[in-house]
Amino acid sequence: MPNFWDPRSGGDRPAVPPETIRFLASDDFPPFSFRDGTGRLTGFNIDLARAICEELDAACSLRIKSFDALVPALVREEGDAVISGLAMNPANVKTLLFSDPYIGLPARFVALQDVEIETTPEALAGRKISVVAGTVHERFLRAYFSDAQILPFDSATEARAALGTEEAVVHFGDGLSLSFWLNGKTSGDCCAFVGEPWIEPGYFDRGMTIAFRKEDALRQEAVNHALYRLQVKGVYGELYLRYFPVSFY
Repeated sequence: MPNFWDPRSGGDRPAVPPETIRFLASDDFPPFSFRDGTGRLTGFNIDLARAICEELDAACSLRIKSFDALVPALVREEGDAVISGLAMNPANVKTLLFSDPYIGLPARFVALQDVEIETTPEALAGRKISVVAGTVHERFLRAYFSDAQILPFDSATEARAALGTEEAVVHFGDGLSLSFWLNGKTSGDCCAFVGEPWIEPGYFDRGMTIAFRKEDALRQEAVNHALYRLQVKGVYGELYLRYFPVSFY
């Protein structure tokens, strides 16, 4: 179970918590925000937004926009916070505030079921690792696992299939995507995570956050406090397991 909050940094409840939080989100980002079979808006981000408002006793609303329209809508004050995986790139950091990360996106190794293998650079020296070509995962392997035989493939499907043909002993990729593959039908229950999650700075250390207008530090601080409290109370853990039954941590 991931825990992104330092128990010493939770702080006190804001003296004047926000009365309302108007969230902005897209509805085409499963499992974070999407429409179910009945058209109802659901997802990890949606339930987390509601839990934040409940923790702060704030009135909560959610407005759906296309992803490209989220930041302009925030700037025009059509909402107070964007909860849609907005990247903390240099341009956004100049104009927006961001909450503490509420979920990380580590890289993971996957191997065939019941294969016991260490995933250190030393243990994988000379061994074959499949990876999607041109990705940050390939760059990481070439930087830190240069003694391994790195096998780049054009697609994730091909890179994962290399395990079944035993062309590769392990596959390296995005932990979130791999968790859904492992829990889905296409994997055929062939494989499992091996080793620990990789969150190497400069490669896999950018987590998902909530964005605010630059002048809205009070709402940012209140949401950070709510995120910490949801972790302590177990609410965050319940949501995580609901949407990510195969943990990518």
